[in-house]
Amino acid sequence: MNTQMKKPPYLMLSILFVGAFVSFLNNSLLNVALPSIMVDLGIDDYSTVQWLATGYMLVSGILIPASAFLITRFSNRSLFITAMAIFTLGTALAAFAPNFEFLLAGRMIQAAGSSVMGPLLMNIMLVSFPRDKRGAAMGVFGMVMIAAPAIGPTLSGYIVQYHDWRLLFEMILPLAIISLLFAIWKFGNVMEQDKNVTLDYLSVVLSSIGFGGLLYGVSSASSQGWGDPVVITTLSVGGIALILFLTRQLKLDEPLLDLRPYKYPMFTLASIIAMVNAVAMFSGMILTPAYVQEVRGISPLDSGLIMLPGALIMGIMSPITGKLFDKFGPRALSVIGLAITGVSTYMLAHLQIDSSYTYIILIYSLRMFGMSMVMMPIMTNGLNQLPTHLNPHGTAINNTAQQVSGSIGTAIMVTIMNSVATTKGEKLMSGIDPSTLTESLGASISQQALLSGIQYSFYVALAINLVALILALFIKRVDTSDKAVEEIEKQGKIQEKVEPVVP
Repeated sequence: MNTQMKKPPYLMLSILFVGAFVSFLNNSLLNVALPSIMVDLGIDDYSTVQWLATGYMLVSGILIPASAFLITRFSNRSLFITAMAIFTLGTALAAFAPNFEFLLAGRMIQAAGSSVMGPLLMNIMLVSFPRDKRGAAMGVFGMVMIAAPAIGPTLSGYIVQYHDWRLLFEMILPLAIISLLFAIWKFGNVMEQDKNVTLDYLSVVLSSIGFGGLLYGVSSASSQGWGDPVVITTLSVGGIALILFLTRQLKLDEPLLDLRPYKYPMFTLASIIAMVNAVAMFSGMILTPAYVQEVRGISPLDSGLIMLPGALIMGIMSPITGKLFDKFGPRALSVIGLAITGVSTYMLAHLQIDSSYTYIILIYSLRMFGMSMVMMPIMTNGLNQLPTHLNPHGTAINNTAQQVSGSIGTAIMVTIMNSVATTKGEKLMSGIDPSTLTESLGASISQQALLSGIQYSFYVALAINLVALILALFIKRVDTSDKAVEEIEKQGKIQEKVEPVVP
C-alpha cells in the first residue's frame, strides 16, 4: 500500500474529526459538573467524585503509550470502529448510570476508547498529506484538539446551571453513534500495518505503573500536598517503574514505545518545547479560573464565558497558523507566538482585585492567540523529520509527554499558588488584632492572599515561557522537498535494518 495518499480521504477524515471532537470535548466536560453530581448521587467526599476526572486522565495516560503498537498492528478501520464502539458504550453507561460506581465505570470505558482517537487521527493525517502541506492539515487537527476541551467548561457550566448533568452525556451519545455508523459504512484503510509486530507485556505493566503512578501522584499533590505519604509513595513507585520502562524500551527489538524519534534533532527540540509550553498553557487554564472564581467571586458559568473568547480564538487560529507554517516555517511563528504569550502572561501576573471583565477577557484571549501559533507548527516540523514508520511512535511520544508534563506542571503551579497564598495570608493576619477581625475583613485578606499566590505563579509561568522562547530560536525548518523526503525514508529504512535499538 502506498503510504502517501495522492488524494486525501476527506470523508474518512471528517468521520475521524467528529469522533475525536466528542472524545476531546468529553475530557474537560465534567469538571464543572462535579458538585452537582455529588448532590444528585449523594456523595459526601469531594475526593471521591474527583475520580470521575482523575480516573479518566489516568486511563488515557496509561493507554496512550500503547497507541503506537495498536496503530502499527491493527488496520485503522478496525481500530477506529473498536475505539468508537468502546467510547459509545461508556457514554451510554454514564448517561444512564443509577449510581456513582456505574458512572465511574462509564468514564473509565470512555477514556479507554478515546485514548487512541488523537494519535490515530494524527497518524492518518500524516500519511494523507504530503509533508509540505501538512501544516494546514495539522492546523485543522489542532483546532479540534484545542478548541474542544477549551469550550467544555463553558458548555458544562451552562448545562449544569439550567439542565441536569446527565445531559452532558446524552448530547454526546448521538454524535458518537453517528460517527460509529459512518465509520462502519465508509471508513477505509490508508495506513500500512505490520501483523508480525508483537506486544511486550512487561512493558505494558511498567508503562501503566509508571505513567499511572506519576499522573495520580501529581493530581493528588495539588490537593493533598507533596508531603502526603500516598503522594510520595505513588510518585516514587511511578518514577522507578518509568525508569525501568524506558530502560527496557532501549533494549527491545520491538519496543512498546520506540524512542528512536529522539535521534532526530528537530523532533527532539519540538518535543522539549511542546512539553515546556504545555506546562505554561495548562497551568494558565487553572490559574485564570482560580482568579476569576475565587478572587473575583464570579460564577462558574460566567467565568467560563469570560474564557470562551480565548478558546474560540485558539480554535479559529489553528488552521490559519497551519497555512502560515506551510508558507513561512515554524521558527518565525513560534518566536512571535511565544513572545505574545510571554507579554500576556506578564500582564496576567499584574491582575488586581478590581481588574475589569474586559481586561481579563482581552489578556486571556491574547495569551490563547499567542499559544495557537506555537503547538501545531513545532509539532508538525518535528514529525516532518521522521520516516513514515516512526510516525506512530512520534505521535505517541508527543501525546504522552504533553499529558504528563502538563499534569505535573499544573500540580506544581497549584502548589506554588497555595504556598504563597498561605504565607501572604499569615503575614497579613499577623498585623491585625484578632478582636477586630470581621468576616468581611477575613474574606478580603483571603482574596488578597490568593491573588498574591496567583500573581507569583504567573511569574513562574512567564519564566517557563521564556525557556521555550529561547529554545524556539534554534528551530530549523525541515526540508520537505521530494528529494529530501526520499532521503529521510531511505535513511529510516537503513536504520531500521541495521540499528533497530537505540544504543
